[in-house]
Amino acid sequence: MPALDRKAVKAWIAAVAATYQGRKAGNLNYIFCDDRRILEVNNQFLGHDYYTDIITFDYSEPAVVNGDMYISLDTVKTNAELFRQPYERELMRVIIHGVLHLCGMNDKGPGQRAVMEAAENRALEMWYNKSF
Repeated sequence: MPALDRKAVKAWIAAVAATYQGRKAGNLNYIFCDDRRILEVNNQFLGHDYYTDIITFDYSEPAVVNGDMYISLDTVKTNAELFRQPYERELMRVIIHGVLHLCGMNDKGPGQRAVMEAAENRALEMWYNKSF
């Protein structure tokens, strides 16, 4: 787990959420875990028997994003290696991926994955340019 500047991450998340119909970032809980735990959560709550990088539970209100996000640091590391990305960049992508779900974006239907990836890339650009 790399050291994260929590204050900067919080400001970034708030800025990204605001770009989606002016939503505000509310109570967002990140639970960093390993593959074993993410598989347990995936089985227990979603009935899925596979690993994933993030599972997002949405408790949002109309204009406020709230939720719990389980992130498997094992899968983040594996994906960083697979996609030849720095670990920290992949972690930030997964962190904002959960927020984008809470803002109403989906990535399972036709064409939705490309829209989600574009949104992730815009958010990552904000993060690395510190334009928030």
